[in-house]
Amino acid sequence: MTDQLLDPRRTIVFAGDSVTDCGRRTDPAGLGDGYVKNLYDALPGPTIVNAGISGHRAADLVARWETDVLAHRPGLVSILIGINDTWRRYDEDDPTSAEQFEASYRKLLDPLGGVQLVLVEPFLVPVDDEQRGWREDLDPKLEVVRRLATEYGALLVPADVEFTARAAEVGPETLADDGVHPTAAGHRLLADLWLRALNNS
Repeated sequence: MTDQLLDPRRTIVFAGDSVTDCGRRTDPAGLGDGYVKNLYDALPGPTIVNAGISGHRAADLVARWETDVLAHRPGLVSILIGINDTWRRYDEDDPTSAEQFEASYRKLLDPLGGVQLVLVEPFLVPVDDEQRGWREDLDPKLEVVRRLATEYGALLVPADVEFTARAAEVGPETLADDGVHPTAAGHRLLADLWLRALNNS
């Protein structure tokens, strides 16, 4: 798998929300300063495309999938989406049901036949009691991602599982000071988990 990852003929597209975006739209290199940049540094060879946009939900990815992902003719697509599908329920009273989330996610996966897929669990390391209540909404969406990874033959990066375990050791703010957006340490962990999933496949 490592040889495939380092193939300079390959294009890898990372799609998602702010966790992926990380300022890439104002970065001359287009990478941002998060886990995608960490992976770019670890994977000299393939073309790396960051297609994250802050605030986006799964349905937003569907709307821009053709131009932002498929147009690059990727050999591998990594998707990390879902936390805003939960968050908007609590800060804007604009919920996305697990069924709606799954329907949108399938629209992302269906055009990618023959493309290697990596699905990253959306994750939350609650920093207060209010965020702990988000689990009621997020957990069914996590089950959707896990089930779709199996159905579509995708690699699954167990980010929520691993962030939760690490947060119990070092404290959630060490990984994401607001419970959602990773710190530098959180981005390093996410990149390490991504590489581990592919190297173990």
